[in-house]
Amino acid sequence: MVKPYHHEPFTDFSQEENQKAFKEGLKVVDAYMGQDYDLVINGERVSTEDKIVSVNPANYEEVVGRVSKANKDLAEQAMQAAVEAFKTWRKTKPEMRADILFRAAAIVRRRKHEFSALLVKEAGKPWNEADADTAEAIDFLEYYGRQMQLIKDGKPVESREGEINRYDYIPLGVGVVISPWNFAFAIMAGTTVAALVSGNTVLLKPASSTPVVAAKFVEVMEEAGLPKGVLNYIPGSGAEVGDYLVDHPKTRFISFTGSRDVGLRIYERASKVNEGQIWLKRVIAEMGGKDTIVVDKEADLELAAQSIVASAFGFSGQKCSACSRAIVLEEVYDQVLDRVVELTKDLKVGNPEDRKNFMGPVIDQAAYDKIMSYVEIGKSEGRIVAGGEGDDSKGWFVQPTVVADVDRSARLMKEEIFGPVVAFAKAKDWNEAIDMANDTEYGLTGAVISNNRANIEQAREDFLVGNLYFNRGCTGAIVGYQPFGGFNMSGTDSKAGGPDYLLLHMQARTTSEML
Repeated sequence: MVKPYHHEPFTDFSQEENQKAFKEGLKVVDAYMGQDYDLVINGERVSTEDKIVSVNPANYEEVVGRVSKANKDLAEQAMQAAVEAFKTWRKTKPEMRADILFRAAAIVRRRKHEFSALLVKEAGKPWNEADADTAEAIDFLEYYGRQMQLIKDGKPVESREGEINRYDYIPLGVGVVISPWNFAFAIMAGTTVAALVSGNTVLLKPASSTPVVAAKFVEVMEEAGLPKGVLNYIPGSGAEVGDYLVDHPKTRFISFTGSRDVGLRIYERASKVNEGQIWLKRVIAEMGGKDTIVVDKEADLELAAQSIVASAFGFSGQKCSACSRAIVLEEVYDQVLDRVVELTKDLKVGNPEDRKNFMGPVIDQAAYDKIMSYVEIGKSEGRIVAGGEGDDSKGWFVQPTVVADVDRSARLMKEEIFGPVVAFAKAKDWNEAIDMANDTEYGLTGAVISNNRANIEQAREDFLVGNLYFNRGCTGAIVGYQPFGGFNMSGTDSKAGGPDYLLLHMQARTTSEML
């Protein structure tokens, strides 16, 4: 019997004992700052001269860890190990694979605050954002384990007198998982274990900004009993290792989360059939968004303002689901904008180790420079009414920025910034508001704040995003509750944390026996 699934609760940090426990987690992480981490190929530790140096984005002189860097030769070794391991792993019982995920979830749950503290240090996440990231990683382990138990026997099909027909799902083969830095634990773990529990073997290439949390996760999977060669840890350069593995004839599928441009490059390269390749590679891609909160004139305006601020500035806007556009009906535009400015000016920005800081740094110098260039663009495309400043003298800090009176065709309304910048635009009526919300090449998340039932139902039909939320913010999808993935340039709409996600890592097979 499959036990019922409930998502991992978030920690209540208003409780003193929880604050104390989190500080203990920070101490545990402090004790191993600056250590070296090896590649893991076929269960063996491999050290290289060339290192990826992971630094704390809130204080970039602090080294989180030095991680060995894979090259083409080592990527090839990892591929051979994964190909070999697949021969036996694909035949293991689905129940056993699920049990490994449940064991891993239990290990992470016991070390929950340690993993969250590591996200504070390596990804620059404030406590609550780090806690949610770790909870989501646990959720993926629990949820995908249960999903595998549900689909292990395939689906019923019709049989006739004299024949028995079966419809089963079998694994694909070796998958390359290329995971992002913004949900350095949750998405990295979720995409990896979805592939593993489905019976595939994995080459994990985590983001170069956050490789330490991935190394720690690989240790958890080993402790949970994953056999050698099934999961190989090979951080390295996208241009060298990433391209090599995407092109490899033995790669069966690529699971990617990241930017639109890198996603398109992977999609194009994966479409080419290389010598010795006997299949079409499958691509599972989640590629970003330009997400909108639409505010009706008949709406709870305080809820609207709170939702915009939380969705735009949580984790410094570094979420593919972040609200980067607020489209407000003209009758209530000034009221909503003024309240958002008030709330934004109250936000504290600083080192996320201090719980009082709502916002920490952005991830690195390149992100800082890109975001500040969009702030400059905002000065010519609208009015900066809050924020607009940055400081990269010690860490990469950008003040939460609100740009008012932006035209629907402006760059700030079209391009993904991936930082704490929200553009405000005015709509004359509901039809125009929905039309403006759809006026982007992305289609990931969106939210509608309205008390008008007809307008809500119109948005449900016409606002074209993969995850649409009513009377709440546009971030914070929970595994198993709001399966996550978007349309158009937001990717392949592969709904992570949803009932059909594992099927993307498998192929259906019909067998028919005459009696």
